[in-house]
Amino acid sequence: MHGPDPSNPHPLPGFPQVGFLKNFISNPLIVVGDYTYYDDPEGPEGFERQVLYHFPFIGDRLIIGKFCALARGVRFIMNGANHKLSGFSTYPFHIFSRGWETAAPRPGDLPYKGDTVVGNDVWIGYDALIMPGVRIGNGAIISSRSVVVGDVPAYTIVGGNPAKPLRTRFPDATIAALEALAWWDWPVEMITRNLDAIVGAGLAALMACVDKR
Repeated sequence: MHGPDPSNPHPLPGFPQVGFLKNFISNPLIVVGDYTYYDDPEGPEGFERQVLYHFPFIGDRLIIGKFCALARGVRFIMNGANHKLSGFSTYPFHIFSRGWETAAPRPGDLPYKGDTVVGNDVWIGYDALIMPGVRIGNGAIISSRSVVVGDVPAYTIVGGNPAKPLRTRFPDATIAALEALAWWDWPVEMITRNLDAIVGAGLAALMACVDKR
């Protein structure tokens, strides 16, 4: 056997709260990689409700890599939450029409920070909040109830409001090697054969495995 089927919505028998997330996504602006799961006692089916202010006419995407672990209450705020900041009032008069539509912002008036991107093998803790346009590197850890307002480097643990780096998980040379190896993109059979090295920080074994290919 070579691991669970990523197309199985509920890979843990008897635990319907855990789901491989990509199977519950219908919004084309949300992209989720294989084996990334969402754990919520109310069910992973409700994940899209956790992606706030995600309006199709804005076009920003939420991209989440492979092998990520998302805890209950994780929320992503998208660019549609932004209001015009340059005037005296930030109130969105135009959305209520009835004569107020003349106050509609022009292109470029609203802050736009681009796609929100979560790398591979990222662990995001309970009730964390990710702000628009944030990029989270591979192997990062987001502590519970963090508010992430800026990019997170690969293999860095962040926490707090606003979230700040607490420490890096490995030395720089190890991080660079892991980024180059990108084990999450290996065939699942190869991942299965090398699980001990992946979960046990066996960098030399992983590098030797690649050299033999």
